[in-house]
Amino acid sequence: MPYLGAAYLWVKAAHVIFVIFLMAGLFMMPRFFVYHQQCPVGSDEDRKWIDRERRLLKIILNPSIILVWVFGLMLMVEIGAWHFGWFHLKLLFVLGLSGYHGWIAGYAKKLAKGLRPLSEKQLRLLNEIPGIAAAVIVIAVIVKPF
Repeated sequence: MPYLGAAYLWVKAAHVIFVIFLMAGLFMMPRFFVYHQQCPVGSDEDRKWIDRERRLLKIILNPSIILVWVFGLMLMVEIGAWHFGWFHLKLLFVLGLSGYHGWIAGYAKKLAKGLRPLSEKQLRLLNEIPGIAAAVIVIAVIVKPF
């Protein structure tokens, strides 16, 4: 039984808008990490990158992921998505992206402490994760292959 009524399209639009914000942040942060790791620990440039990463998390990434989940769960209930195979695939990749968001937050804290556990090449490879996940999610939602 639908509960959103006329608000359905507004909720759907909000979900897509905050997905775009979230994805932008998930693409930006690993690039920030690559540049951050190139500067000396404790330098003025290091402090600037720490501040940039903190602001990206606080202003864009954290609010976006919360709103993506809120609006997404509302849509899930509205359309009874749990009964569709495509939704299970989407949910699996959304959970993966949520974990990736958590990893990004944790890595930013490591950089702020002066730790550099990954190489530039590893960070560049990790930057491909959101793009692959987004492609799978869009195909699952639009094509509905099962």
